[in-house]
Amino acid sequence: MKLLKHYTKSSEVLTLCEILYKLGYDIKISDSFTLEVDAAVKDFQKKNSLVVDGIVGVKTWAVLMQKSTPPVNTTDKFLKEIDLINFANQYGLELAAVKAVNEVESSGKGFLINNKPKILFEGHIFWNELKKRGIDPNIYYNSSHKDVLYPKWTKIYYQGGVKEYERLNEAMTLGADPKFKDAALSSASWGSFQIMGFNAKSIGYIDVTDFVSKMEMNEGEHLKAFGKFLEKNGLIVYLKNKNWASFARGYNGPGYKQNRYDEKLAKAYAKYSNN
Repeated sequence: MKLLKHYTKSSEVLTLCEILYKLGYDIKISDSFTLEVDAAVKDFQKKNSLVVDGIVGVKTWAVLMQKSTPPVNTTDKFLKEIDLINFANQYGLELAAVKAVNEVESSGKGFLINNKPKILFEGHIFWNELKKRGIDPNIYYNSSHKDVLYPKWTKIYYQGGVKEYERLNEAMTLGADPKFKDAALSSASWGSFQIMGFNAKSIGYIDVTDFVSKMEMNEGEHLKAFGKFLEKNGLIVYLKNKNWASFARGYNGPGYKQNRYDEKLAKAYAKYSNN
């Protein structure tokens, strides 16, 4: 693993935060090595008879991995280079374009430290999914559940990493009706390519439970779902032509500009096409 220290910003820091959180450190899970993360690392080093310098090198990584139970993901869950090559050939796409989407959507990482697929829960989608099922979300709209149920998009409640499962579980148990679980699963984006659960039926799965069960298997299933989504929504042509704005609009919705998805995709593509 990469050597990490204060101010480092990388996907490895995300993994570090997930492990520390799993070990009981109440920190924000992100790809930035903040002062909060630095304090947690130093505390971990002190408690495990390591040199207390806040630097996550070989020895600190080794102890972190050892303490993490269950262990960090096994490689049989991961996509291999040949999987991406075969996918690109199947759909007539450049490998660099496929890798660009994978990086922007999930930092190239479809599973978390707890071996669960990476998710992001969307409270405004949950609001709409409840309405679709005949449940009035206004009844449950209060300060106790403001982090999982709200009428308009906001990212202020995003937690990242394994903490997103806490939000998902809160939403699933908001009411006794099984429809709450179904609506909640439909309101999260899943895996390496962050496909929203509400797309499940439209792209060929029996229901959202079937879709989630596939996402829990491996990143190969994430790639299959990505292909199905591209076909169903007519996005292959945009990815072929590197029309990043049109692709981002179709993939992430009309608000894509807010998060500069098109710019991020173009930058990632340039990186991979030069390798």
